[in-house]
Amino acid sequence: MKRKRLDVHVARLTPEENKRDVEQAVPFSCCQPLTLPGYTRVGLLLVLFLLLGAVLARPAAAATPATVDAGDTAFILVASALVMLMTPGLALFYGGMVRQKNVLSIIVQCLVIVALISVQWVLWGYSLAFGPDHGHLIGDLSWLGFRGVGLEPNAAYAATIPHQVFAMFQLMFAIITPALITGSFAERMRFPAFLFFIVAWATLVYDPLAHWVWGTGGWLRELGALDFAGGTVVHISAGVAGLVCALVLGRRRDYRRRPLPPHNLPMTVLGAALLWFGWFGFNAGSALGANGLAGNAFVTTNTAAGAATLGWLAVEWLRHGKPTALGAASGAVAGLVAITPAAGFVTPLAALVIGSIGGALCCLSVSVAKAKLGYDDSLDAFGCHGVGGTWGAIATGIFATTAVNSAGASGLLYGNPRQLAVQVLGVVAAWAFTAVVTYGILKAISLLTPLRVTAAEEEAGLDLTQHGESAYSDTSLAALDIEPAPAGQGMATRRELAVN
Repeated sequence: MKRKRLDVHVARLTPEENKRDVEQAVPFSCCQPLTLPGYTRVGLLLVLFLLLGAVLARPAAAATPATVDAGDTAFILVASALVMLMTPGLALFYGGMVRQKNVLSIIVQCLVIVALISVQWVLWGYSLAFGPDHGHLIGDLSWLGFRGVGLEPNAAYAATIPHQVFAMFQLMFAIITPALITGSFAERMRFPAFLFFIVAWATLVYDPLAHWVWGTGGWLRELGALDFAGGTVVHISAGVAGLVCALVLGRRRDYRRRPLPPHNLPMTVLGAALLWFGWFGFNAGSALGANGLAGNAFVTTNTAAGAATLGWLAVEWLRHGKPTALGAASGAVAGLVAITPAAGFVTPLAALVIGSIGGALCCLSVSVAKAKLGYDDSLDAFGCHGVGGTWGAIATGIFATTAVNSAGASGLLYGNPRQLAVQVLGVVAAWAFTAVVTYGILKAISLLTPLRVTAAEEEAGLDLTQHGESAYSDTSLAALDIEPAPAGQGMATRRELAVN
């Protein structure tokens, strides 16, 4: 049987011819070998060869270079701005609690810290904190001046955002941490001593501690300590340093001699609101991406702050008979502190427990422990941040669960008591290291310049004696007749006791 040859003229066949050809064709059987023309076989082999070459030429997934994700980058830039806003918020929070003759001094200190640490971080701070590891204790200086900190991601820290963006996000933490300490020595530290202290403390305490907990190779990180957004690195270090500063500098002259009420509570409440707002960048941004983990941190942050506000007010109401605006503002901050290390590791229900206990503990620390021990922590930096940060770090070892963050660990309530032990070890190490080094820094500075203002300067207020300005020029000491004292006797005033 002879088949009709099919070629380019096949389109000219009549329908009857096409039908006849189909009927005369040999039926196909699955048992018969499929024979293909030579050029078809060659074509198929060529296609297979090209496909095989494409597969072999494709790089392995692990070798794929990290790429910048626009959404994650935008999210971290906004989070960085929110954390930066926390330091001005802290200036208002603290500024409202001091006496009016010292309000500018606390605001200037916060502003100057932004400038000082911004420079220190680029020059050497970031390299010490996050640079290549040395002995699991500190980074080296290979990233001095941001050399090697470029626009490509560093996969060891954040694989989807530029390295510089990660570094700037971490800068905002490095700024607010020493700013928190200022609340402990408010109204009595000389400005030159303050400048020396901030640079030395950031370099010798904050940077090493950040490397221990967050830096690649840091010994607490290698041990498995969990600190999502800075409970140990930020709050314990600032709170313990504040306690050491309060003890070394001594009490204010008027402490326990006369009432020292806040001069502007609305300012304090506004500052607390800005801190609460900025804290979403602090905690949610620590997920380092716009993802579900950031959402969980956002929820737990807000939940703990609300619970702590109620917890503080409950204790205050029971002890003193009235809930106060200052208590509500302080309680919110205490809850934000307590949830910081746990925000990305715990559930919202756990955040309720952490926040409510944190608020109550911090209230008792401020109203009971401080009064019995007699130290003058002016604005309760230790009472809120030292106590709240310690509780939060320990609570992380109790409530953490890998159901929230698979990159973390489960805590005591989820069958892992080891995590609680690791958290306690981290707390003890941070307390001891911070206390010893902070004390050494203060003693070294005291050999160069006096730490504390004179009695006359303290009475006149730091606004005038340290900065020559007044926040309220129409009602304050700026309207008084100020006379310079004889050399070596500091600032004297004819009517220095007329105000405050």
